Amino acid sequence: MDIPRGTVVSLVSRSGDMQATIDVDVSTACPRCASGKGCGAGILAAGSGTRRIQVHVDPGLGLAEGDVVDLTLAPRNILRAAIIVYGLPMLGAVVGAATAYALSLGDTGAAVAALVGLACGLLFGRWRLRQTNCLQQFVPTVGQSH
Repeated sequence: MDIPRGTVVSLVSRSGDMQATIDVDVSTACPRCASGKGCGAGILAAGSGTRRIQVHVDPGLGLAEGDVVDLTLAPRNILRAAIIVYGLPMLGAVVGAATAYALSLGDTGAAVAALVGLACGLLFGRWRLRQTNCLQQFVPTVGQSH
């Protein structure tokens, strides 16, 4: 995935802490997603279009409204996000299939239980990503666009 870019909409300084509001075009943030060949993480997103985010900005960065900025996420947070987006649905599918086999429901029952577990994992992941304390972990860092 390329480094997504956003446009600074507004800057607010509160007691030495600089906050920026940035618009990110979700459809162009990832070229693979824009071409319909993405990884599937967009399934959990609320749709396409422009997403407005609030980020902390280093005051020495010298940003102004209208500037285009690069958005990056710490590697450990990328792993956490991947676990929520991919791990929870996979875990749901495995638990569903294992439960069906433990209950001797056969192959068809295991397949259905795996699909139900997958759906439950997707729904739980989507719910988890909408929680404020979870979203605060995934706030990107802003840098000047080159």
